Amino acid sequence: MAFLSISLIAVLMATPARADMEKIIKSGVLRVAVYDDFVPFSVRSKAGGKGSGIDIDLAQALAKKLGLSLSLLPFPAGESLSDDLRNMVWKGHYLGYGPADLMLHVPVDKVLMSENPQVTIFAPYHTETVRLVRNVATVPQFNGLASMAGKKIGVEKVSIGAVVLLGEEDGRYRDDVKIFTTPIEALEKLQAGELDGVLANRSEIESVLHNDARFAMHEVAFQRLPRKGWTVGMAIKKDNQELAQRLQAAMEELFASGEMIGIFAKYGVQIVKP
Repeated sequence: MAFLSISLIAVLMATPARADMEKIIKSGVLRVAVYDDFVPFSVRSKAGGKGSGIDIDLAQALAKKLGLSLSLLPFPAGESLSDDLRNMVWKGHYLGYGPADLMLHVPVDKVLMSENPQVTIFAPYHTETVRLVRNVATVPQFNGLASMAGKKIGVEKVSIGAVVLLGEEDGRYRDDVKIFTTPIEALEKLQAGELDGVLANRSEIESVLHNDARFAMHEVAFQRLPRKGWTVGMAIKKDNQELAQRLQAAMEELFASGEMIGIFAKYGVQIVKP
């Protein structure tokens, strides 16, 4: 009798997850949340289409592996990652947008996981790092950040690069920092010769400069910045473990076939597998 009770409980516990997966399969659609206008991972379409970018191509590849069509839910970043997970993964925005079945580009971070027990964060697919890129003509020698003293350095406003650079060595480089709306804008100014360097994510630098010999990229150690960078994966509702298993298998197939490398290379970015 006890065995039957335990078995019944197990079945009842599994029912919601199975029902969620069956609902997705019946709809024939995988709804994927991606950050809006987040180059090179998401590039907003100017003609009202689905846009392009690494995460958009990855979403399409995952949907195809699952035998589903893709429905994108692009969204602007909220005030915190927990807000984004609530709005796009497990609850939905109070304005009626979302939730999605899957969200991409979620940091695979233990603290974030513990703060958001309603979601499963898994399948890491890329490790991001911050890099400094310099104009070789105006900064011919590089011996650490001190080589950039007195030079014009571009950063994105409200970014981790801006925070660490403005605070480095008690604000030594504060007068050298030029703030831009996006890192892409800063990198384009570097290309135009209006800046001597830019501090940005490596993927952003690679997607704009494409190994241009006029520029050199360097690792710079900041006390408040993890040298190994941060890893991103994806997130789903906690109780839909069947979807997690299928997505994990699909991701492994994309890596094994070399398709993941190709998706990143399409946008000039070298993937760093976690």
